[in-house]
Amino acid sequence: MSGLKSLGLSPELHDYLVTHGAPPDPVLDALAAETQALGGISIMQVAPEQGAFLTLLVRLTGARRLVEVGTFTGYSALCLARGLPADGTLLCCDVSEEWTAIAKRHWEKAGIDDRITLRIAPAIETLRALPEEPHLDLAFIDADKTGYHDYYEAILARLRPGGLILVDNVLWGGSVIDASNTSADTEAIRAFNDHVAGDDRVDCVMLPISDGLTLARKKG
Repeated sequence: MSGLKSLGLSPELHDYLVTHGAPPDPVLDALAAETQALGGISIMQVAPEQGAFLTLLVRLTGARRLVEVGTFTGYSALCLARGLPADGTLLCCDVSEEWTAIAKRHWEKAGIDDRITLRIAPAIETLRALPEEPHLDLAFIDADKTGYHDYYEAILARLRPGGLILVDNVLWGGSVIDASNTSADTEAIRAFNDHVAGDDRVDCVMLPISDGLTLARKKG
C-alpha cells in the first residue's frame, strides 16, 4: 500500500509508520499483492496500519462476537479474526462471491477460517436477521456509503453496552469538507458523520487513520 489512503502522509512517511508498528506478515503481504493486482479497485482494501489497529482493538476489548459489513478480498476480516480468542466468531457480510473467493483462500492460509462465517447477501438483510437482543461486541463497517446509516442502526440495536462500532472512510479523501462535492456517497457520509456526532447513545471519536476511522462505543 502507498500513502494514498493516509491523508497528509507522504509514501515514505507512511512506510516508516507501518514498519514501526506491527508490519504485515507473509500471509497479509500475499493477500495485499493479489488485491493490488486487481487494479484501481484495490483501493478498497484497508491500509496495513489500519489492519494492525483492528487486530489490536479486538484484543484490547476482549471482543468475541464480531460483525464486518463489507469484506472485499478479506484483509480487514483476517486482521479482525486474528484478534479473536479461539472460540470467537466473525460474521462477514458481502455481496461478491468473486472478491470473497480470494478472501477465503487467504483466511485458510492464515489458519483463521474456522472463526469466520461469510454471508453472501445484502448486508442489511443479514444484520436484520440476527437476534434482536444486544449480543455483538464489535463491528466494522466498510461498505457502500449510502448504506452506512442503516448498517449502523441495525448493529447498534444488537450491540452490547460497552461494545464498539468502527466505521471506515469517514473523511472520504477530504471530500467531506468540499462543498462543491455533492455526490450521493459524499452526502451520505456527511449525513452519517453528523448523525453519529449527535448520537447520545454512544461515545465517539473520529481518527485520521487511513481515510478516516470513527469509533463509537455504546453507552450503558
